Amino acid sequence: QVQLVESGGGLVQPGGSLRLSCAASGSILSINVMGWYRQGPGKRRDVVARMTSGGGTTYGDSVKGRFTISRDNAKNTVYLQMNSLKPEDTAVYYCNAVNGLDYYWGQGTQVTVSS
Repeated sequence: QVQLVESGGGLVQPGGSLRLSCAASGSILSINVMGWYRQGPGKRRDVVARMTSGGGTTYGDSVKGRFTISRDNAKNTVYLQMNSLKPEDTAVYYCNAVNGLDYYWGQGTQVTVSS
């Protein structure tokens, strides 16, 4: 089992920045991939950014060049640095971990981009 706890969401103006954090606990040594997904109002949940255990990263097309995923292995924490935020980035952001065939999700954190 893997437990994920997100933090760092909130309200920000267009063009602003936020950093999300996801602290993992439990069977973390077997995690293959960690990442962030988001789900806007009336939309499906889509991938934002993912990082493999080897450090490889992938990003959704809409966030490339603006968002950066990183990790601190000592803290078992993954971060999502979000810059140049746009109103269309408004969504609930979910942390995700993949452990073999098992997917784990955090509770989600709301990000609202509005003036």
